Amino acid sequence: MGDPKGFLTTERELPKRRPVDIRIRDWREVYEDFEARNVEEQAGRCMDCGIPFCHNGCPLGNLIPEWNDLIFERDWGQAIERLHATNNFPEFTGRLCPAPCETACVLGINANPVTIKQIEVSIVDKAWQSGWITPAPPDRLTGRAVAVIGSGPSGLAAAQQLARAGHTVAVFERADRIGGLLRYGIPEFKMEKHHLDQRLVQLEAEGVKFRPGIEVGVDITGSELRHRYDAIVVAVGATIPRDLAVDGRDLQGIYQAMEFLPLANRVQEGDLEQSPHDVAGKHVVIIGGGDTGADCLGTSHRQGAASVTQLEIMPHPSEVRPGSQPWPTYPMVYRVTSAHEEGGERLFSVSTQRFISDDAENVSGLELVEVEFIDGKFEPKLGSEFVLKADVVLLALGFTGAEQAPYIEQLGLDLNARGNIARDADFSTNVEGVFVAGDAGRGQSLIVWAIAEGRSAASSVDAYLMGATNLPSPVKSTDRPLTV
Repeated sequence: MGDPKGFLTTERELPKRRPVDIRIRDWREVYEDFEARNVEEQAGRCMDCGIPFCHNGCPLGNLIPEWNDLIFERDWGQAIERLHATNNFPEFTGRLCPAPCETACVLGINANPVTIKQIEVSIVDKAWQSGWITPAPPDRLTGRAVAVIGSGPSGLAAAQQLARAGHTVAVFERADRIGGLLRYGIPEFKMEKHHLDQRLVQLEAEGVKFRPGIEVGVDITGSELRHRYDAIVVAVGATIPRDLAVDGRDLQGIYQAMEFLPLANRVQEGDLEQSPHDVAGKHVVIIGGGDTGADCLGTSHRQGAASVTQLEIMPHPSEVRPGSQPWPTYPMVYRVTSAHEEGGERLFSVSTQRFISDDAENVSGLELVEVEFIDGKFEPKLGSEFVLKADVVLLALGFTGAEQAPYIEQLGLDLNARGNIARDADFSTNVEGVFVAGDAGRGQSLIVWAIAEGRSAASSVDAYLMGATNLPSPVKSTDRPLTV
């Protein structure tokens, strides 16, 4: 505990967002720089709370009070060591995680919690700038080889842990670049891709081999992988999008979020001059009120949409923590992201009845109805129907599970009742030597869960190959996903 009175004398402070009229003209991250002295003051708000419930909120088990104290004492070098002890990629989580650690902060019972997420990203950014983050290759190789299928946060975490344990690791990615949704799903204004690229350089220097543009099950079969490698980690995510089966769904101009967002990212990568789904001058409706919907919202603003409306079937959330979601649970409260701050309208308690077409079979609007939650289901309010104009509709309704790709049958993998790849408590599938980590086994969840499961799966793989392991295992696969 750095400052015994910090939580009483220092107000919660976060970096300012760049002015809206400036930031929507570019794709850079939205936050202004935050001085080191401000970060150190914020770290001083961390209490000597006895039982740090922030640990409970974070599946990675981040040593939050320890690195808060180190930052208050201005020992940034030791702080990054403590941060990396539990988290391979704090520059990702510090930008993309919804921070369940903060809602579990003891100070947050009756005051504003510690700015844990901002302190985390400040530590790792300073560490990169100062040259403190360097490759950590193994002293010797084990002679064992592991294939990782998928290069999102879970696959990359597993790969780095296994490479550092001395195994030869190859990461297979069907896209043309490594990174999974970090590369093509997360907009640039939330995380500039140089953060991903510099980490990939580190992994390569530690011995990880990247194999982009190879689809397992098509370009190389599951049986071929089994023959070439001593173990396999499946970390392909949960990429089947939830659809909306209403009249008019087949009209032109209706896209899944993951049809829309990757193309915008490819423009930033220099692959395209303009996205085929660019919404400049168009009236856009986004169905889905979560983070993916907000990503579509911010992207639409930057492409120059004429108007953007985001729809949510749930009622307008409370401004304060509901009594049914007490501390330290993650509460469903009204949140305003940077994208919401930039404009657009949000409609709650509405459901889509059908899509309306013009004469050329393009979407021209939606017929909506107001709903209320009665006896466990949404019921339409009689006479509340109305029409909303739309040139483009984006579906951001979440994901239902892992794709049923050819390698699943080739490897003989079982699926569970939810359509995910079945595994036991140690991430092992029904096929010996094949493990599954992240959303592919867990279902759609948070980036911190993906990294935690990648680390834990790596520990199980190392034990399988060597008979014992020194790698940490922060979670078991029986843990339920945290709903955010």
